[in-house]
Amino acid sequence: MIFLFIGYQTLFILMKLKHCIESQQFSKELLFELFNLADSLRENNGELLKGKIMASLFYEPSTRTRLSFESAMLKLGGRVIGTENAKEFSSAVKGESLEDSTRVISSYSDVIVIRHDVDGSAKLCSSVSKVPVINAGDGKGQHPTQALLDVYTIYLEFGKIDGLKIAMVGDLSSGRTVRSLCYLLGKFENVEIIFVSPENLKMKDDIKDYLNRHNVKFREESDLDKILTEVDVIYMTRIQKERISFEDYEAAMGKFVINETNFNFVPKSSRIMHPLPHVEEIELPIVLENFDERVAYFRQAENGLYIRMALLVHLLGVD
Repeated sequence: MIFLFIGYQTLFILMKLKHCIESQQFSKELLFELFNLADSLRENNGELLKGKIMASLFYEPSTRTRLSFESAMLKLGGRVIGTENAKEFSSAVKGESLEDSTRVISSYSDVIVIRHDVDGSAKLCSSVSKVPVINAGDGKGQHPTQALLDVYTIYLEFGKIDGLKIAMVGDLSSGRTVRSLCYLLGKFENVEIIFVSPENLKMKDDIKDYLNRHNVKFREESDLDKILTEVDVIYMTRIQKERISFEDYEAAMGKFVINETNFNFVPKSSRIMHPLPHVEEIELPIVLENFDERVAYFRQAENGLYIRMALLVHLLGVD
């Protein structure tokens, strides 16, 4: 257990996670513990994980997630082993099962970070691993550490999460980032979500059911410009060409775009977020992306480094 003081008198007793597989694992109290820890590590990260080894096991392409995890481990004094293309350059080519690969790799390392194209792969790994497993994205399932950095970013930008109105835009059917974020937003009070998506890529019913059970207000809209003036956060996502049919992609591409014209509808106090990479769904000039405070997605990506540092410290049991 972890003992955490909030303020001067309140004491929370939090269970330490063994693995990070899905967003539902995080209590509101644990989220704020990780936020506080990330803030501290941003200022002084030391070498808390000196002598520890992280195995980076990516069966799908990744830039930000893989590099931020590897950078996080190195900044904490640890070391990294692994591959960025495990599907082609690992024993998987020879037919080895994911379970067997995990059993072996967990004997070489202190923590495993895995991205896989099949839903539930991270959970399967955790069932046989000797060391903590972190889900860095599994198929259309979840991406819990992206959700962590998303709520951390929202908290840093607004000083709160309760009471905010958030639009999620784009491919909501295939997007594991929006699914994971919904699970975390369900832990806060008076949050409202607006789903904006093509008809063929709407948010799935399991997430809607979860939000209903947790009394989170949500609605669906088909006009992006209509809702820009009323929301605090516009969470854009790309149409995931690699996870849907060509027909679905053709029907959805270019339908919801933030450009110089509708960017003017966004209130000065609002923020545009994106898990990145962004492609045709954001068309803003570099000067706006660099200097307009409403553009938060590059700060969001940077925050991923520190929240992942905090998660590694938490999972590896460092006081």
